Parts: sequence; C-alpha cells; structure tokens
Amino acid sequence: MAPAYLANMAPPFARYWPGWNRPIHERLLGSHKTVAGAMMGVVAGILATAAQAAIDAPFGLVDYAYWPLLGLGFGVGAMAGDCLKSLFKRRLGVAAGVPWVPFDQLDFPIGALALVGPWARLSWLDVSLILAVTFIGDLAVNRIAFRIGIKDSAW
Repeated sequence: MAPAYLANMAPPFARYWPGWNRPIHERLLGSHKTVAGAMMGVVAGILATAAQAAIDAPFGLVDYAYWPLLGLGFGVGAMAGDCLKSLFKRRLGVAAGVPWVPFDQLDFPIGALALVGPWARLSWLDVSLILAVTFIGDLAVNRIAFRIGIKDSAW
C-alpha cells in the first residue's frame, strides 16, 4: 500500500506551482483538487511501485512483472477515490475543510484497492486490516503534521 499512501501525500506539494495548477472541476470537487496535484499523485504511485519492484527484485517475494500497471492502478485509484469522495462531500453539502470521518481517511485506499485488487488477490481479512491500519494511521499522521506545523488543520 506504500504507493497509494505516497500518491495520497503527493498532491499538496503541487500548491508550490501556482499559475498552471488549475482545479480539476471547482464546482464539483472544490478548488483544492487540482490537475497538477492529481498528476503528482499518479506519478508518486508509479515511482513508489518501481522502487518496490527494484528492492524486491533479488528476493522475488511479489510478482512485479507488470509493475507499471500496478503503479498506475495505485496512483489513479488513490486519486480517483479521493476525487469521488470530494464529489459526494460537495453533493451532500459538507463544506470544504470540514472533517468527514471515516470517508476522508478511507477514500484513497478504497480507490487504490479497487484498481489493484485483480492483481493483489487479497482476502477480505487483508482488506479489512489494510483499511483499519490506514484509518488509524491517517488520523495519527494528520494530527502529528498539524502539531508540528506542516498542516493547517488536524484532519
């Protein structure tokens, strides 16, 4: 899941490229879901998968024969899950920046798992464990990032 986690963490860094960093669709997704951010998320997912494939190559623990597709699935899935959550959030009238637990924590792993599921062959127990760890980890990481000044909010 590291590629999905890194894909989810990459988009905020796109704010440092103003001008060409346009919203995907401001009315439907909000102004903070940008084209450059989504692209950074997909690239992060691909690069993280490439790194995992290189690290695993001597051991052969995971079949990375199709690592580019797997990386694309992680990146696109994480970004699509996040955008779909934002679409529902706007449609239900939840304001931007307002916490929406548990959806804010589980949008990207569900999207990533939906696209890499055919290759990963995970059991329901595996998926449940991934979602539980992701939920708790996301809450913890965001609160730590807020306390040390990286984020403007605790969610």
